Amino acid sequence: MIRFEGVAKRYPGGHDALAGVSLDIEQGEFALLIGHSGAGKSTLIRMVPVLERPSAGRVSVNGVDVGSLKRAAIPYFRRNLGLVLQEQTLLTDRNAFDNVMLPLAISGHPARDAAKRAQTALERVGLAGRGKEMPLALSGGEQQRLAIARAIVNKPSILIADEPTAFLDLDYAREIAELFRSFNQAGVTVIVATHDIGVFADYQPRRIELAGGRLVQ
Repeated sequence: MIRFEGVAKRYPGGHDALAGVSLDIEQGEFALLIGHSGAGKSTLIRMVPVLERPSAGRVSVNGVDVGSLKRAAIPYFRRNLGLVLQEQTLLTDRNAFDNVMLPLAISGHPARDAAKRAQTALERVGLAGRGKEMPLALSGGEQQRLAIARAIVNKPSILIADEPTAFLDLDYAREIAELFRSFNQAGVTVIVATHDIGVFADYQPRRIELAGGRLVQ
């Protein structure tokens, strides 16, 4: 379970991105974080992998206070998370297969098993047989699929995505939304921050709405 207890975030200059947010996201849920630009969606979602730490309050994952984790412990904690972030770019000098292999190489995963996992991840996102292609040779939707493959190659129990369908046309956006639903149906907890509520509507996710850094729904 992911729990936010009275979470606030104040940036230098006095800007309050979050103010007193409290909510629980249960294991196996499919949750959408929605709200206007600047509502605090990205800030909140970045608290889970400790890309941001709260100025006040507590964020816990399965009982662990992640905001108090020491820097050296954070990479190990993140191995149980899949992250698809807005600023997370693909390595354009490496092919698709090597992009997906990267998290496993960093964690020291045995090479043979890592290769099998990378191939399986590519197949899962519909990029079977495309491993030798360079990211720039892929369409926008295929690049997003590749980023998702890299996020799931460690078989995470929690998948977090920040605006994963932004800048994609409707067909590609629906394909990405369907991928997230398929992961959730396999038991993965999925949390998506998005403006594209409509492409996820058919899957009836839980909606969590923020406005001005506060929880409103």
